[in-house]
Amino acid sequence: MSNQTPSPLESRLRREITGDVLFDPFSRGRYATDASFYQIVPAGVVVPRSIDEALRALAIARDDGRIVTPRGGGTSQCGQTINNGIVVDFSKHLNRLISLDVEKRTCVVEPGIVLDDLNRQLKKHGLWFPVDVSTASRATIGGMAGNNSCGGRSLRYGTMRDNTLSMDAALADGTLLHFGETPRDLSQLNSTDSGLSLFRDMLALGAREAQEIADKFPQVQRRVGGYNLDALVPRNAANNLAHLLVGSEGTLAFTTRVELKLWPVIRNKVLGVCHFGSFYEAMDAAQHLVKLRPIAVELVDRTMIALGRDIAMFRPVIDATVRGDPDALLIVEFAEEDQSDNLQKLKQLAELMGDLGFGWNNPPRKWGGVVDVVEPATQTAISDFRTSGLNVMMSMKQEGKPVSFVEDCAVPLPHLADYTERLSGIFAKHGTRGTMYAHASEGCLHVRPVLNLKLDKDVKAMRAIAEETFAMVREYKGSHSGEHGDGLVRSEFHETMFGPRIIADFKEVKQRFDPGHVLNTGKIVDAPKMDDRSLFRYPPEYHIGDLKTELDWSAYPGAGGGFQGAVEMCNNNGACRKLEGGVMCPSYRATRNEKDVTRGRANTLRLAISGQLGPDALASDEMMDTMKLCVSCKACRHECPTGVDMAKMKIEVLSARNAKHGLSLRDRLVGFLPRYAPLFARLAPLANWRNHSPLLRAWLERAAGISAKRALPEWRRDVFKPDMEVYGPADGSEVVLFADTFNRAYERENLDDALRVLVAGGYRVHIPKPADDGRALCCGRTFLSAGLVDHARVELDRLVATYAPFASRGVPIVGLEPSCLLTLRDELLSLRSDVFAKNISAHALLFEEFLAREAAAGRLKLPLGPIADKALVHGHCHQKSFGAFKPVEQVLRLIPDLNVETIESSCCGMAGAFGYGADTYETSIAMAEASLLPAVRRADASAIVVADGTSCRHQIKDGTARAALHVARVLAMSLDSTRSKIHPSSIAKEPLHG
Repeated sequence: MSNQTPSPLESRLRREITGDVLFDPFSRGRYATDASFYQIVPAGVVVPRSIDEALRALAIARDDGRIVTPRGGGTSQCGQTINNGIVVDFSKHLNRLISLDVEKRTCVVEPGIVLDDLNRQLKKHGLWFPVDVSTASRATIGGMAGNNSCGGRSLRYGTMRDNTLSMDAALADGTLLHFGETPRDLSQLNSTDSGLSLFRDMLALGAREAQEIADKFPQVQRRVGGYNLDALVPRNAANNLAHLLVGSEGTLAFTTRVELKLWPVIRNKVLGVCHFGSFYEAMDAAQHLVKLRPIAVELVDRTMIALGRDIAMFRPVIDATVRGDPDALLIVEFAEEDQSDNLQKLKQLAELMGDLGFGWNNPPRKWGGVVDVVEPATQTAISDFRTSGLNVMMSMKQEGKPVSFVEDCAVPLPHLADYTERLSGIFAKHGTRGTMYAHASEGCLHVRPVLNLKLDKDVKAMRAIAEETFAMVREYKGSHSGEHGDGLVRSEFHETMFGPRIIADFKEVKQRFDPGHVLNTGKIVDAPKMDDRSLFRYPPEYHIGDLKTELDWSAYPGAGGGFQGAVEMCNNNGACRKLEGGVMCPSYRATRNEKDVTRGRANTLRLAISGQLGPDALASDEMMDTMKLCVSCKACRHECPTGVDMAKMKIEVLSARNAKHGLSLRDRLVGFLPRYAPLFARLAPLANWRNHSPLLRAWLERAAGISAKRALPEWRRDVFKPDMEVYGPADGSEVVLFADTFNRAYERENLDDALRVLVAGGYRVHIPKPADDGRALCCGRTFLSAGLVDHARVELDRLVATYAPFASRGVPIVGLEPSCLLTLRDELLSLRSDVFAKNISAHALLFEEFLAREAAAGRLKLPLGPIADKALVHGHCHQKSFGAFKPVEQVLRLIPDLNVETIESSCCGMAGAFGYGADTYETSIAMAEASLLPAVRRADASAIVVADGTSCRHQIKDGTARAALHVARVLAMSLDSTRSKIHPSSIAKEPLHG
């Protein structure tokens, strides 16, 4: 990719701003989309380090005649955060909690602070900000104010507007003003002359248009369309002019601070999961259920239940809480201070359902009933499922997806059942169906018809559905925008919703605030047509050419054998931007850069394969830079609500890169490690010389990019090389032990102890020689990490040939290294689809998975003794991705008197060869320092530190000088223990022989 000469605008921004100034095509492409179906490439992006820099960027862009669009998490569903001017990203640096008044329950924040981050800081004071949007892990307060967000509990807490006390903001010309409670005579108001003039004009508009506003504004709480002119009308109390900015989508002013109203945290709650055999009956019941004064009533429909059952992370909670085959669920939440009151509410809910004619087993009545959920963990799981509604719906692996454009219309509750029934008729009329979920308590459902917006006929259907739906909403005196704002989707329809006089008022407000139309133009007023395909993510010219891929992507539609469809699964929901909980996305947590998050990479891939980043973009340096910090943790595979598998996509990028540019020395050293390992073992003292020579460290860093700051794993001559193929009693249950390259070459004690534990448990352990009598077996993991797919296929073919006879008769294949063993459950099936590969994949288990399964079945008989008071456990990323971490905890708890504590951590940061790279070393350390290394340092010296991953153990040793152990070693210690506890430092080092 050629570097273009910087424009005068870019050059000036770089001179005057210390934050990131991004004008390259790849960066601009990453900011061209939000969670809507639109795409507009900006002229450039600024990531300011301070509010002053943000205002400086505004001034520079204004001088250049550019539109300026403020952006937070980029999760807007209506296209609010995209434009063709300058995008200013507040989320990386402008995210402070500026002040907190616990007694008055107020706080002041910068607009880039993420809701979950704010609530984590407030929780220790017993407070929270309750506008609990489903995107709370990445939505910023500034973005929420811009959209007038509502959340699932607005029935009790109200909307963003109801909880915003004041805002500081800059007008487009740079004038700084404070927007808050304003007496109509402006008495004692401390503001500039221009500010007083603006406030006077706005209050005068409110007085002039009071009757029109009363006549035309829908009388429902969930109304967030247009400007909040009702905040300007005369009333008994002072007007709050901050409420005019709330919901203005960045079109009126540039927010710098927000003062929020806070609430006490919810201490007790219960859920009643109401089942209905008919969707219409569920919608009709909502108006009655709210009379019990719950804080939320949330809808889950049949489609969402079915899709959720196919998503591993949601299947357990659905199985636990859903009875029979309901057409719809209404999740009713009570949160009174006293838990006994909540339990009484559940009884009243069951009685009310009975009064409404619902029962589980009496046919004369309507089928339905209530499942009580009192246990907090289950409540959390249900909440996670419900708030992932859009992304669950978007997990459909097909060209057509549920499209967001009429998704949050709000109607009065008595009309909800008729509205949804008629809406389904509109969808059917246009040849599609819809998905529905969310806020039944407010008459605001998230409704999305399934359409393929790459097809002109479906775009026309979308237009017709929008027009007919909005006409019906007007008939019910509802709001066409009930939560997600206007943006590019709904602004066009304001005139039909509000009438020409109100539209003129909207334009007057915009002109008075921003006469130069600098701020986020095209939203609320002067909007384009919602179906202008030139603004779509998939415009008419969108096309994927010939695309050669190495892995099997056939579960998805599109070019590259389905690779296109896999990439396009990313709907920009931004769940990968969460900062705590789970693993995804460790590189983003370290850098806070859009480039380094799963969403940013997926967008870059989509633009690259569709030719929007120029020829050969997939193999370009810029693409490698995009993928460089992806540690292939596979967390996105499990935690991304739409299942974007960036680790597997990275293999395709590396393969394309290799095909065009060949292999670097580092690629060869990493990829071919299993091939040269036997030689280096024989030459161990010489091979380890690099670690002890500063000159060799420096040379290898220059020659191969391997950091001189890292000690490489030590080679050893006594590698794991069993002298028998079978161990254990002849009548024992059979199991195959997979001796992976890393444990075989570097830490044979793990394999020795695993073998000892299995034999002690009475198992007959096979360690078969390779079927071709060649080198030791390998899963191909290192080759895949270097994009050498053909070499990985060779290794896996050898492994399949050796293990197939065992798998065919149901013998478990047990491995120690998560990244290696789980390759047999993942990438193997992307390279082979034959019955032998499928059998091996189905029988591949991690050591702990196998033992936990045997223990649960009552077959595990291990004479374990006490060894220590506490074990501190770090989970490997792949274990977490495949739901294989809980067995680690379960197996460790078999050891008497051992308190097992899990470290809440993301990726350790070593991630195979990633942590050894000179260019990735600092990021590797940042990932580890986020939580893992501090937790290990805090641990008592007598605690056992447990980590199954080779890389994890090395990172812990490098960062804390403490040795971490594989579970197999801990269990072997327990076998050796009799009466006394063993200190971790006294672990026997003798390997098992024969």
